[in-house]
Amino acid sequence: MPRPALACAALFAIGVALLPLAYLGIRAGEAGGDRIAGELFTGRTAELVVRSVALAAVVTVACTVLGVAAAFLVTHTDLPARRLFGVLAALPLAVPSYVATFAWVSTVDGFAGFWAAALVLTLVSYPYVYLPVAAALVGVDPAQEEVARSLGRGPWRTTVGVTLREVRPAVAAGALLVALYVLSDFGAVSILRVEVLTRAVFTSINLGFDRTGALVLAMALVALTALVLLAEQLSRRRAARYARLGGGTPRPPTRLRLGRSRRAAALGLAVVIGAALGVPALSLVRWFGEGVSRPGSLGELADAAGNSLQVALLGTALTMVLALPVGLLSARAPGLLSVALDRLAYLSHALPGLVIGLSLVFFGINVAYPLYQSVWLLGLAYAALFLPLAVAAVGAAAAQAPPGLEEVARSLGRRRAYVLRTVTVPLAAPGIGAGAALVFLTCMKELPATLLLRPTGMDTLATGLWKHTSVAAYAAAAPYAALLVLIASVPTWWLSARTGVLTRTGG
Repeated sequence: MPRPALACAALFAIGVALLPLAYLGIRAGEAGGDRIAGELFTGRTAELVVRSVALAAVVTVACTVLGVAAAFLVTHTDLPARRLFGVLAALPLAVPSYVATFAWVSTVDGFAGFWAAALVLTLVSYPYVYLPVAAALVGVDPAQEEVARSLGRGPWRTTVGVTLREVRPAVAAGALLVALYVLSDFGAVSILRVEVLTRAVFTSINLGFDRTGALVLAMALVALTALVLLAEQLSRRRAARYARLGGGTPRPPTRLRLGRSRRAAALGLAVVIGAALGVPALSLVRWFGEGVSRPGSLGELADAAGNSLQVALLGTALTMVLALPVGLLSARAPGLLSVALDRLAYLSHALPGLVIGLSLVFFGINVAYPLYQSVWLLGLAYAALFLPLAVAAVGAAAAQAPPGLEEVARSLGRRRAYVLRTVTVPLAAPGIGAGAALVFLTCMKELPATLLLRPTGMDTLATGLWKHTSVAAYAAAAPYAALLVLIASVPTWWLSARTGVLTRTGG
């Protein structure tokens, strides 16, 4: 495919992802400048922005610390049962925030508020940092650590000064995903009654019937997202100075001996994993038996599971098709256009699924009516929400594919489209598969957009769970939550295996 054609395909993909933003701009603009200013410049909006930023900051810092520490322990130390911990540390990614919140609320009396939300969101979000950092640490060239040690640096100074600096891009990428996830979260903050921008958007629409006010608040959320993206881009530029040439020697690292801290480190990691997985597991076991004994419950559960798989697979396929040109352009034609498109892909990712859903309802009714009340419109919502996850995976995988092989194919007279199809994509297939697994996982967990856009009469595991928890029917909700987590655990396990933490080499 010629570069102009690749660029056109990437522009089309970003255009699809930005449909919700176009809706925001059109609808908010109809209100006029005075109304927009009246909504934005108020004490309540300022409080919502400050609380949203504070929650995102607290959770991002906590997830960064936990994710980096867990990744380092399972890849670079003699931690007991490190391969088991390597898998368990990733599994909280399979637990949706609203499932974890349901578990905590049904277990702990009075569990609500800002710090309760921070705790739950930290426990379900730290794998966004853990997984990329673990993969990066597995790939670190041990020769650089050996050089630092030969110059008199101790093991911990080498870790901080050399090893962790090499994985700063992975840390920044994971922290970015956490910050965006927290800014766009709806389930946990709604159940725990934390007044942040996403909950205010929902309240304005559902309770106040104030669509314009909701859209103006959503635009404030987009502005916060843009600031987060700018900060991450600056961090990425600073990290470039630590880049190295070559892939390094494929040797396992020299594992640090923890000594007396070995058991303490294992206990600390076990406590984190226990809080992230144990509380939801105990809560689900407590309610599960009563839930599946309801008349007709097994049939409803099977239908919901089938619907979840259907819409998640459709959303994954659409997302990956749109992500391919954007990721390939970023890897093979770096420049201002590819960077701009890569950054624009993240804007819709931080919008609440509620706003994405409303924008596509408007789009379906007024522009593409045949798509309205179909699973295709829901798949389009998933693509708009989760395109950045796929773009990052495709771009990273394509960047690792040796360009020399493409040049050889081109020198033999093959066209760019043929080289792309037969050389570049097959070489990048494992990384693209990892991106697809992550997108499938997030599609399975998505709640607000699914509530709004699913065809009438269709329930998924997520919407079935929400329907029952909204009336405190915890026993009826438990089977939906358990099956949702079980299905989501499969791609999560595969993603953790791809990091290399399960290998026995060197440990």
